[in-house]
Amino acid sequence: MDAQGRGRADNVDPADQWVLNPQTGDYELRLSPSSGQSAVPGPRRSAPRGGRREQRDVPPQRRRREPQEPASGPGRRRSKPKKKSTAKKVLLWTTGGLSFVVLLTAVGGYLYYNHLNGNITVTDTPEAKNSFSKDEAFNILVIGTDKRTGKGNEGYGDKGSVGHADTNILLHVSKDRTNATALSIPRDLIVDVPDCTVDGKVIPGTSQVRFNTSLGQDGRDAGCTMKTVKAVTGITPDHFMMADFNAVKSLTSAVGGVKVCVGKDVDDPDSHLKLTKGEHNLAGEQALAFLRTRHSFGNQGDLDRIKVQQQFLGSLARKMSSSDTLKSPTKLTSLAEAATKALTVDQGIGSLTKLKDVALEIKKVPPKNLSFVTTPVVDNPTEKVHATVVVNETAAPAVFNAIKNDVSLTETKKKKKAAQAAKLKGSKSAASAVRVDIYNGSERPGAAQATLTWLQNSEGVTKSTQLGNKPTQAKTSLEYSPDQADQARRLADIMGLPASAMKEGKSETNDQGLPAIVLILGKDFKGAGTPIDGASAKAPDVDKQTADKTVCAQ
Repeated sequence: MDAQGRGRADNVDPADQWVLNPQTGDYELRLSPSSGQSAVPGPRRSAPRGGRREQRDVPPQRRRREPQEPASGPGRRRSKPKKKSTAKKVLLWTTGGLSFVVLLTAVGGYLYYNHLNGNITVTDTPEAKNSFSKDEAFNILVIGTDKRTGKGNEGYGDKGSVGHADTNILLHVSKDRTNATALSIPRDLIVDVPDCTVDGKVIPGTSQVRFNTSLGQDGRDAGCTMKTVKAVTGITPDHFMMADFNAVKSLTSAVGGVKVCVGKDVDDPDSHLKLTKGEHNLAGEQALAFLRTRHSFGNQGDLDRIKVQQQFLGSLARKMSSSDTLKSPTKLTSLAEAATKALTVDQGIGSLTKLKDVALEIKKVPPKNLSFVTTPVVDNPTEKVHATVVVNETAAPAVFNAIKNDVSLTETKKKKKAAQAAKLKGSKSAASAVRVDIYNGSERPGAAQATLTWLQNSEGVTKSTQLGNKPTQAKTSLEYSPDQADQARRLADIMGLPASAMKEGKSETNDQGLPAIVLILGKDFKGAGTPIDGASAKAPDVDKQTADKTVCAQ
């Protein structure tokens, strides 16, 4: 959209109207007082199937403060000036037919906000959550398709592809934001694709096929790929982000390129990648060629290509954590346009505000604790000429369980872990002295009553009461006041609760008017008498890369 379309005069660069607000330290888009209010669309929806009406997500209008208006006044708290500019930003991890990519934005004006919001394409799927929680661990499936639409993409991917799941990375971000794991899933992994629903129609599953057919084949959408990931790994993706080849080219150009290292000269006639040994800054067509090449590194297979992609992503993470790109209003505008146009996402994160929330949570993870790992696999034993792989049933379960139980593959804050473990140490009251109110926040009907019966009849916790349902939560929690710590430790010992479930805070008054600790059963509840000990999962010994290390592709 040009400047005129945004309600400004012709020949005005949008970046020139980004002004640093000294009160907040943020860049804001300042429009002239005479600017008109042009109509701007909400997020784009995928082409409706079955006559569904397009939905839009447009925020309420906010009053724009003119430069001469004071930043504070009666009833308004004055913001404390910041020492350095920290422009509002969104770091979007996505893939462009092959890898994560990139970041974005800073938005200050209502019109421009809506313009960016309208760039985003949203696909509704029953497999995704309808909202994003900033207080829980989360899993985002990043999908890069091999669709060849767009100028210059004729030489990549399968000719006539409907857009298969060419690159797949399940990004798990820990609840405490100290670590994240990016799990690559090979496109040539043999799986059973389950039945899935697209626009109310059930698409039958297929057995013993490549993972990449979980998208595009027979009309399958990203929700079908999410469901396949869950079937293969046992891990439930909460949301998805999807992009094609064009995303890599536009976003790497907008960010000013990504630095890569190659351990030898490269001349790949298939991807047209030509590089001399050493470091290079790649953007646009070169970046796409680097990520697509599979004949230049390792054994020239897809698994070695995945390693190269992970190295690229680590370099990108380092650049975005240290770059001054976000201090430039002009670059911010370019990044905002490129990134929002590149993405297709689910309804739960289908707006600029929601994507910003996702990005800011990811940004909290230190690069040294962002691990890249590939699903452990072995050659398909049914093939004489090995072209596909299957899950390594010996090594893979430990990786999957670590992610499911929010266990980091890197060393994180030892002091915090020690403090949590200390909650389980100390004196324990007798079981008969434990006074607890039990709530069901799991997905199992009758869980609270079953736990009550077991505690009273089998464990001697006679002062227990079940009080019905609470909103569903991922993990079981036990909240208590400081003077009830001995009761909490006893109940945790009986139930096999991990230290992370213990929450020192306040108790509640039970139906007899007496203080009681509060037990809320979560989705990790397996049944009365079965330990709920996610802490027993340990970080597996697995080949991985971390985002803080520079690795040269060989």
